[in-house]
Amino acid sequence: MAGDPDCPHCGGLGYLRADVPVGHADFGKLLVCTCRQEEVGRLNRQRLYSLSQLNQLKELTFENFEPRGRVGLGGAQADSLELAFNQAQQFAQRQQGWLLLQGKYGCGKTHLAAAIANFAVQFGIQPIFLTVPDLLDSLRFAYNDPDSTFEERFEQIRQSPLLVLDDFGTQNATAWAQEKLFQIVNHRYINRLATVVTTNLSLNEIEGRIRSRLEDPDLVTRVVIQAPDYRRPMDDTGHHELSSLALHGGRTFATFDPRKGEGLPADQTKNLEKVLKAAEKFAKQPRGWLVLTGGYGSGKTHLAAAIANARAELGSPPLFVMVPDLLDHLRATFSPNSGATYDRRFDEIRATPLLVLDDLGTQNMTPWVREKLYQLFNHRYNAQLPTVITTSDSLDEMDARIRARLLDTRLCTIYALTVPAYTGRGKKG
Repeated sequence: MAGDPDCPHCGGLGYLRADVPVGHADFGKLLVCTCRQEEVGRLNRQRLYSLSQLNQLKELTFENFEPRGRVGLGGAQADSLELAFNQAQQFAQRQQGWLLLQGKYGCGKTHLAAAIANFAVQFGIQPIFLTVPDLLDSLRFAYNDPDSTFEERFEQIRQSPLLVLDDFGTQNATAWAQEKLFQIVNHRYINRLATVVTTNLSLNEIEGRIRSRLEDPDLVTRVVIQAPDYRRPMDDTGHHELSSLALHGGRTFATFDPRKGEGLPADQTKNLEKVLKAAEKFAKQPRGWLVLTGGYGSGKTHLAAAIANARAELGSPPLFVMVPDLLDHLRATFSPNSGATYDRRFDEIRATPLLVLDDLGTQNMTPWVREKLYQLFNHRYNAQLPTVITTSDSLDEMDARIRARLLDTRLCTIYALTVPAYTGRGKKG
């Protein structure tokens, strides 16, 4: 493209040679004339914008986002989605600081990130929206791009007035990729440039230098979206992938048998009624820890499942898992074929809003198991996260560190079921 025909420097050519002595590194090098620099800058920005995925995501706006999710979603899942929607709108209005959106695939992260970028375009701001793998490919391509150097491309990305990094963590984590990402993130962190990051990873899975920037509460607003993948069929249970609650769908408070026709001693009948009322109360407003002890078949698992099913009906399906199965899920992450890392899986379990642990004590108490269970209990104890635990073991048989937390009456309430194993047969007439 030619320059200004009246330009006294290039005479309309649009470029000129560097005025440097022979032997200088820039001797003979063509430079863009000042008369053409603005147009070249515009073309470079246009080229960079064309690399962005935003052209394919222009339909993703705040107007067509459902802040309470699909029909049937409720409770903590819908609340987290609505919080993310509100935070994204506020960020779009201010264009200041960073916004970190975490959650599983299909929970709405990309839609909100694209809505922010599309909102900015309406006000003349030219954002860059890229998945992290595409960003790295763009940088690699710049080495062979005749119209743009690597340095120009790199500078355009890290200096963008609004940078959206979608799907952070899916990139090939080579040393080169990690270094380029850190340089971009660190530059934007130091200069407080508006940035949106979406990821399905926990913070523990992100490279340490980048994680430390994402953990800065003075700059970063972090929102964890708990909503499930919207692409699932509408009749899907919506349970956590590790949860076995679907197998206990028939165990509700309505189907719980108070066993009044069995001729049990009065104290045992009253005990069962007391525990049933406590479970119903907890289901309405989960607070602290509820521990149900008793022999096999006494009704512990039914009541724990009834609590979980009641919460699921309110739109907040908890993670319901037998402790031996939970440990198997953690061990499975060490397999090369595992789709999740140990850190990610463990963080999902220990941070879930309501955790129901069935059959604590039936697992083989190896040192590894003892340590993992202690870490799980200790995290939820310190965070005071609602938890339901069933066990047939005596508390005296448990790890002393776990027992100490279960005996803390400020957080934990223990109910011992004294009835014998349920047989399903009433009192004979």
